[in-house]
Amino acid sequence: MGSSKNEGNDNQPKLNELIPLREAAELSGLSHGHLSHLIREGDLWGVKIGRNWVTTREAVREYLARDVRPGPKPKTEPDQ
Repeated sequence: MGSSKNEGNDNQPKLNELIPLREAAELSGLSHGHLSHLIREGDLWGVKIGRNWVTTREAVREYLARDVRPGPKPKTEPDQ
């Protein structure tokens, strides 16, 4: 059997951990398009295999745990 060049790299997920963005969208409540944007921007771990983006459940959980919300940031009142 051949060996993968990523063999032994603990930072790379195993093949059986990869999920399609359709599944990640169901898991996260975010759209498929937004997830692919997050991956391209480097905010969410993922990789494109052929025509399809994939990520892991762990990467989605880590992203959601960061409590990143899109849109304008709330205004803070100046200190007095």
